Amino acid sequence: MRPVPLRALGAELLGTALLLWAIVGSGIVVAGDGPLLGQLVPHAIAVGIALVALIALIARLSGAHFNPVVTMAAVALGHLPRSHGPGYVAAQLVGAVLGTLLANLTAGLPAVTVSARARDGATLVVSEVVATLVLVLLIFLMVRAGRSVGAIAAAVGAYIGAAIVLTPSTSFANPAVTVARTLSDTFTGIAPASVTGFVVAQLVGGMLAVVAVRALTRRPSIAGGAGGEDSADAVSGR
Repeated sequence: MRPVPLRALGAELLGTALLLWAIVGSGIVVAGDGPLLGQLVPHAIAVGIALVALIALIARLSGAHFNPVVTMAAVALGHLPRSHGPGYVAAQLVGAVLGTLLANLTAGLPAVTVSARARDGATLVVSEVVATLVLVLLIFLMVRAGRSVGAIAAAVGAYIGAAIVLTPSTSFANPAVTVARTLSDTFTGIAPASVTGFVVAQLVGGMLAVVAVRALTRRPSIAGGAGGEDSADAVSGR
């Protein structure tokens, strides 16, 4: 059993923290009394561009997952050693919380304000299943097709930017992001009571994507190395 390289865990923590800083921070900046679409579009552009940059920055260090569902899929599909999964998920959760606190503080808000923004209903739950399924499918079909880190980063950033606008749930598609966003009572927040439905939907979407990837592609001949350092094996979601 190979230990997880500390630099990979540090990279996942840093990348996820900066992603949440971009998500929550841009949400705070664009929030106002105007039409919802007028707030979502600049928020989506900011998050999509930030995600492209962060994947390019972190991919060679850890694979730039930033997302427990992506990590679980990477393990299930043979792109990441099983023993690395728990460390990755823990780093992502800690990073997400720290990034949210940073976004609140840099906007002049209290570090923690528990969100009261309810996001409930079957439509939003189904939206999260589909958003996560497409995200994981996009990543691993591109990985198995041998696409470069740059190409995957661009595709993932573009997809997430579009999905924020086109999905009713605004495409959280990431359990770490979902949990952390309970700590900001702002435009991007989610009430704690809404988290379970979102996370379950995301896990279901991830599992369906793994089944689809297995059906559509061959198993990789060589499993991803320590943290995916030498390949584009697992790149992130929001």
